[in-house]
Amino acid sequence: MKKFIEKLHFITHDIEHLSHLEQAQIACTAGAKWIQYRCLTKNDNELPADINAIAEICDDWGATLIVTDHVHLNGMADIQGFHIEDMAADFVKLRQQLGEALTIGGSANTVEGLIRLAAEGADYAGFGPFYTTLTKPNDLPLLGIEGYRKAMGLLKEKTIDLPVLAVGGITANDIDPLMNTGIFGIAASAAINRADDMREAYLSFYDRIM
Repeated sequence: MKKFIEKLHFITHDIEHLSHLEQAQIACTAGAKWIQYRCLTKNDNELPADINAIAEICDDWGATLIVTDHVHLNGMADIQGFHIEDMAADFVKLRQQLGEALTIGGSANTVEGLIRLAAEGADYAGFGPFYTTLTKPNDLPLLGIEGYRKAMGLLKEKTIDLPVLAVGGITANDIDPLMNTGIFGIAASAAINRADDMREAYLSFYDRIM
């Protein structure tokens, strides 16, 4: 089942000056149509209230709500899908577990990872990191513009139709060269939610991508 995937994914994050709820609210009022809730600090007793509140905001504004991992919470709120960060996750089993209706996205750092996600039925892929990011510290190789260009070229050669979103340390100034590589879209967090004016930062990303 082919899913609609938005070209700009806003990812909430654990930051000191804005709650996940506030981040989602500001993004939606700026026009966001895709919110990825990524919370690493709350436990299973705290997550449902947070997700339900953000789901209500997304419903009010017509935005898709994707939850990072936490697939065991499926059904507890109006969640449209999940993003799985484990690059070794079995997406065939995840699809059997979650069903066809939900959107399931995965993370990859190599072309081989993208090919596997496509073969196992992922609806989209977050491909990165583009550049150094403190939002999601890791020791994976940075892709840079050339890494995306090569990957998109190889996917095209293999006629693999998978929406690929660049992620990781992306600023508004990176968007034009990234989109010129043939990627589908951009996923962003810190460049938006840590900006002096989060709404303006979101709009700056949106205008360049759309």
